[in-house]
Amino acid sequence: MKYDVVDLIMQDHREVERLFEELKNHPEKRPLLTPVLCGLLVAHSRAEETEVYPVAKQEAGESDEVEHSQEEHAQAERLLAELLDCEYDSPQYDAKLREVVDAVTHHVEEEEKTVLPGMKSRLSDERRHELGEKFAHVRADHLGDIPGQASREELLAQARNLGLQNASSMSKSELQREMQKAGSGS
Repeated sequence: MKYDVVDLIMQDHREVERLFEELKNHPEKRPLLTPVLCGLLVAHSRAEETEVYPVAKQEAGESDEVEHSQEEHAQAERLLAELLDCEYDSPQYDAKLREVVDAVTHHVEEEEKTVLPGMKSRLSDERRHELGEKFAHVRADHLGDIPGQASREELLAQARNLGLQNASSMSKSELQREMQKAGSGS
């Protein structure tokens, strides 16, 4: 079955919103749903970063939007790692969850207003279906990944999306530092 990459991305966005509501309204589900949320967001981000963003940048003219989205991914991943360190019934968890919800909601709204419409209008149905298949495979491969545990190759893809110079010559730790800077906005 063929799936349009834009539709798949938006389905993930709706699932993340549903998980946010569950986590806010049912604290007793946090031990089960927090890792689910983190795993889904990391897998979704990896699939966008490796398959979708390069095409959005090169074929759909969304270069500035992709760089901004990549920065937001880095910020979200940092926040998710911090959320996983919180006790589920603590005020710190509530505060960190609000930060995650705010950051991810902002990202989703921007992406659905800029990058996705650009892809829908500038890429053929066939190309979006091809990307949908690639997105789904990469996403499936990364479900369950832990925030902050990207491989060097994944960090390199993120750096390219940001337009970082000389990224290919950087070590994994150098790439991690650059991505942390991007995620913190410094």
